[in-house]
Amino acid sequence: MAAFQFFPPVSFTWLIVILGALLLPAPTSAKTLKLPASAPIPEMNQQPESLPREPPLPQKRPAGEDNLIRTPEAAPQPPEQPKAERPEEPPPRPEAKPESTKQKPSDPRALEIPAATMPAKETACREHLKALGVEFEERKAEHDSKVGCSIPYPILVETLGASVEIKPAAELNCLMAETVARFLVDIVQPAAKDELDAEVKSVNQASAYVCRPRHDGGKISEHAFGNALDIAAFNLTDGARVEVSPVPPKKHGKFLDRVRKAACGPFKTVLGPGADSDHAQHFHLDLEPRRNGGTFCQ
Repeated sequence: MAAFQFFPPVSFTWLIVILGALLLPAPTSAKTLKLPASAPIPEMNQQPESLPREPPLPQKRPAGEDNLIRTPEAAPQPPEQPKAERPEEPPPRPEAKPESTKQKPSDPRALEIPAATMPAKETACREHLKALGVEFEERKAEHDSKVGCSIPYPILVETLGASVEIKPAAELNCLMAETVARFLVDIVQPAAKDELDAEVKSVNQASAYVCRPRHDGGKISEHAFGNALDIAAFNLTDGARVEVSPVPPKKHGKFLDRVRKAACGPFKTVLGPGADSDHAQHFHLDLEPRRNGGTFCQ
């Protein structure tokens, strides 16, 4: 059996006392704790002990270092850059002249204006026309700088020789009028006699001087200088009328072909039916100046 430790018995009297104390009623009210009217002032913070009147002296440097004055090493400086030379200012540009509002003509003939006295070649040309029996009138100079048209000494041609009318009267420069008149005498009349057994009585023209550019909008037309003539028909002494057309009657066609071929030489440009749609109903004849006197015939 295990051994049990023996505790001395509790006194009965003490047991009653303890139970009585536990069973006693609690006091009805506790005594109120009385606080003082004011809190006690705390004592002033104590000042730290006073510092020594004389600060401690620094330690002496080793001998020989008193006379050395150390200076801080200078920071390295970047190499000095050469000063950039200031570029020379360009000379002032000359003031631009305002552009002319007039378009510069592509053909120098557009700048020609009549002189105070008619040139000798114009006077001589008029004498040639009179000798050929050409009737004409002097006209006022034509000049349009905007389009580029100019005839300094135009004439209005009414006939191309003895009893050969041109309808309507054609305004041309004198050289063109003379060339047409000689062409009629030297080429057209002999061809009419050979092919049609008649003579040309009159010529119907479709265009002489006209101040306009070409139809394709390119170079100015020779019509703008009175240097071109468009012939639409030849009227014969027997009453027949030979019209320029793509498909003329055979007899008329032979006459027209002969005239057209012979025109290339006296005139620098010859165009007609088959060349383009603009010349399907007439012969275009002009004296356009070409390099080395060349011609353009279609």
